[in-house]
Amino acid sequence: MQASPALAASRWNGKIFGGTWTQAHGGTQHVFEKATGAALAQVGIASPADIAAAAKAAAAAQPGWAAMPPADRAAIFRKAIAFFEANAEEMARFIARETGGLIAKAQFEIGAVVMQLQLAASLILGPQGVVLPTTPGRLNYAKRVPHGVVGVISPFNFPLLLSMRSTAPALAVGNAVVLKPDPQTAVTGGFFIARAFEDAGLPAGVLQVLPGAADAGEAMCTDPHIRMIAFTGSTAAGRRVGELAGRHLKKVALELGGKNSLIILEDADLDRAASNVAWGAYFHQGQICMATGRVLVHGSIAGELTRRLVAKAHQLPVGDPMTGQVALGPIINERQRDRVHAIVQDAVKEGATLEAGGTYDRLFYKPTVLSGVRPTMRAFREEVFGPVASIIAFHTDDEAIAIANDTEYGLSTAVISRAIGRAMAIGERLQSGIVHINDQTVADDASNPFGGRGASGNGGAMGGPADLDEYTQWRWITVQDEPPAYPF
Repeated sequence: MQASPALAASRWNGKIFGGTWTQAHGGTQHVFEKATGAALAQVGIASPADIAAAAKAAAAAQPGWAAMPPADRAAIFRKAIAFFEANAEEMARFIARETGGLIAKAQFEIGAVVMQLQLAASLILGPQGVVLPTTPGRLNYAKRVPHGVVGVISPFNFPLLLSMRSTAPALAVGNAVVLKPDPQTAVTGGFFIARAFEDAGLPAGVLQVLPGAADAGEAMCTDPHIRMIAFTGSTAAGRRVGELAGRHLKKVALELGGKNSLIILEDADLDRAASNVAWGAYFHQGQICMATGRVLVHGSIAGELTRRLVAKAHQLPVGDPMTGQVALGPIINERQRDRVHAIVQDAVKEGATLEAGGTYDRLFYKPTVLSGVRPTMRAFREEVFGPVASIIAFHTDDEAIAIANDTEYGLSTAVISRAIGRAMAIGERLQSGIVHINDQTVADDASNPFGGRGASGNGGAMGGPADLDEYTQWRWITVQDEPPAYPF
């Protein structure tokens, strides 16, 4: 199907964005449909020199953007919202093809992005500071001011949503943004955002979109014009980002991986619990930082819960999302598929039981169930980022809490039980940034703070009321009629 003029690839073919579309010094790269391998588009790949030029241009454009009347800035966001709403159907199809996700997942992303833009627009017109107590004759207040230029590095799994999650609030509070989407999903993670703000009339230079490899990301972390890095991705890459940015005294927001536990108590409804496990473990092929990687089940129901989960795994079709007849699409690439498979095989070699799945065709990995998973196994310790549910039995609440907390990660946890008070008491003792009672571990809402601890992030949060804390800093200001007389 031919693209609409608003999303015609001829605009960005082989290019990067800085207010206008220009050639990249790092060459070009094709973006492929994950299910079929067909080429979807060609994008420019930024070199470190491109990053340096973009950061300098963003720094030059930022003061004018921050000084623009708030109502005018908010109007640009409303126009960007209209762009996404007008092109939602076409964007959803492209997201599904570029990410390998279901159409419904793509539609969710677009809806979430619209909400992110709405919330960001409200930041522009909201309170900008506080008046502080002081002595008579002196005005004492604090206001929130932008950092200057914010660098955003986003991943491949939910590229549109996770790029916009930082880009929208950072722009709203007066920063310029240099966005580096993953080259595997550069169109939905970057160019759709560039087109929306270009169409909305964002001043040139305020938003720079440059797909690039690791060298481009490192250039962002060290460039003197970029004062903050918002990174979403793997823990290993996040450690490198934190190290480089820390050397240059930049603020860093790290949203990293997870090894998330869902605890199912013996009084749970088994059908509902199995449904929650399947959704949390298999949605978007498990390629979600909040995926339900470990299923902690009371020993008295572990066998029956496993049986029901296996039945679901066998019934979930895997294939091309564009057919509309599948529940799981492809893994993002061969390297990640092979890593998933190696973790499954290692678990079986070390004594776990392969109850379902554990096989693949091209990039299509079957929903997998492992039982008898122990703490010494990679399936227990490592973030799989694939459709693998690892079942671990426990017998007391204290044991379940100890198992759930036995991880370097700390992103999302959940407890399912009919006894709400008991479940909440368990939740209070779980070491994670997010806790869900009577739900699985995958949930996101732009109006709520979102962040992990430990290897899942640096303790910060983004979303909702947390965005002002992340993307601005306080400036203390005092005003009085005359300078005081000091004793010196």
